[in-house]
Amino acid sequence: MVEDTGKTESKVEVVKRNSRRLRGTIAEAIASDATHFSESDETLLKFHGAYQQDDRDLRHERRKQKLEEAYQFMIRCAIPGGVVTADQYLGLDELSDQYGNRTLRITTRQGFQLHGVIKKNLKTTIAAINHTLLTSISACGDVERNVMTCPAPLHDEAHVTLRRVAREIAVQLRPATRAYHEIWLDGEKALSTEQEEPFYGDVYLPRKFKTAIALADDNCVDVYNDDAGLIAILEGPRVVGYNVLVGGGMGMTHGKADTVARLGEPLGFVAPEHAVEAVRTVCAIFRDHGNRADRRHARIKYLINDWGIERFREEFRRRALFDLHDWRPVPRPVCHDHLGRNRQGDGKWFYGVFIENGRIIDRDGRRIKTALREIVKTHRPGLTLTPHQNVLLTGLDERTVDAIERTLIEHGVLPVTQLSAVRRYSMACPALPTCGLAMAESERLMPTVVDLFEAELTSLGLRDEPITLRMTGCPNGCARPYTADIAFVGRRPDVYHVYVGGGMGGDRVVDLFAGDVKTEDLVSTLRPLLQSWAANRGNSESLSDYYQRLLRRESPRQGITGRETPTQELVQLEISR
Repeated sequence: MVEDTGKTESKVEVVKRNSRRLRGTIAEAIASDATHFSESDETLLKFHGAYQQDDRDLRHERRKQKLEEAYQFMIRCAIPGGVVTADQYLGLDELSDQYGNRTLRITTRQGFQLHGVIKKNLKTTIAAINHTLLTSISACGDVERNVMTCPAPLHDEAHVTLRRVAREIAVQLRPATRAYHEIWLDGEKALSTEQEEPFYGDVYLPRKFKTAIALADDNCVDVYNDDAGLIAILEGPRVVGYNVLVGGGMGMTHGKADTVARLGEPLGFVAPEHAVEAVRTVCAIFRDHGNRADRRHARIKYLINDWGIERFREEFRRRALFDLHDWRPVPRPVCHDHLGRNRQGDGKWFYGVFIENGRIIDRDGRRIKTALREIVKTHRPGLTLTPHQNVLLTGLDERTVDAIERTLIEHGVLPVTQLSAVRRYSMACPALPTCGLAMAESERLMPTVVDLFEAELTSLGLRDEPITLRMTGCPNGCARPYTADIAFVGRRPDVYHVYVGGGMGGDRVVDLFAGDVKTEDLVSTLRPLLQSWAANRGNSESLSDYYQRLLRRESPRQGITGRETPTQELVQLEISR
């Protein structure tokens, strides 16, 4: 039962409540000649995996000519654990050429996105995605989003278990409404009843809900960033249970001190057979008690801010039909990107391919889209998408790995051994021209920014030192900037906030280092810190560990608000001593 807070529910809550389980008037709009959907249907489309967008590069000129926006749609696939077959990949590749903008994009949550689909092709494209046995439902909207887990296709008991648990969570928390099948797949219409959504009811969740599953020794999924996280605890090869995290989330709003990027907090430990139900229980508490009046505060992290972790733990124990035990100690997490040549453990190999900012495209002499199509058609590997927007080609023999490397090099794609660390660990969100929230460039600018930092770090002898560099066009945090070593978050065109101090392990939030920095000043703003790191760091000390030592910090910070005091002057003072 959704909690009655006494506050007026938001406009989105009204749309959901009146949507007849996500139907709205989407079917009627598809049949019309309109180039776009109404505001209410646009909200509901997200539950079906599609975002209504427009080409912002054209927006000003079109408005000047009194033309409507150049509407287009992004379609996102929900792929638990990021695992796809060769046929599924080739099907999406073909759809991107036929109906999209001739690119595929790997998301930071192990999904695929198609961009540039126009409305008249929307139904055909979503139906074709389903024909490949993939789906777009639950990839967006106020429901459980794509469930992440370690992408390494290892055949040990632990990795096999994690992949299975990710699929089970996704199935358990996928919307049950028949609206998706009716609208996109011409399924038989069903009467809209309460029984259609036995878990979500008629208003679904207050906002999105994200889940990730990590290993205690590999946090490649950034588990501390999620609403609910599971950390698998091993004894030998076996998963003996999971530490449960709650309340992580990266989004915040510039200048709003009541919004926060926050790490998940330890809830406790559960036996392996209760992992799925533990996530379901956390999600149910959020469903019933989350803020439905103010979407800016409608994430589980704000519920935990209001309640405190002890009250949340009490509510969890009251609902759960199993024991919640004490949190098991775990080491500081590390992160593997799984790129290059790796053994699977079953006599086969997998090969991790770096995809800059997740964009599979032929551009600037690097024909990664053509290369992957040729590789997948010829060798028929499995594919797994990673949380760092890369792709793992799986189930290979050693000679096939050699052939894959040759094909990539022939198409201008650098082997991972030739990448600098700052390029290898860089990420950016799409931002302009498609994202309606973007305040500044991100994906299109990031290669230039990486070039500049690559040159700077090389000159300092730091080319191969692991360092995460992330950029977003707005403060919503889609490329997980607030746990990076260095992050640039868009404020307005060509102006960014600069953040420092997270780290590769993903268990520490950044500080605002300098505010409102112009693009051309990003390197010079950070140069003193980088120079000091190069000259004074301890053995294998990362940039963020060195930065925290300068500030004499002994423990990670839990969160960062929109009104942080910049630390640039403090750091410069420490450097000068």
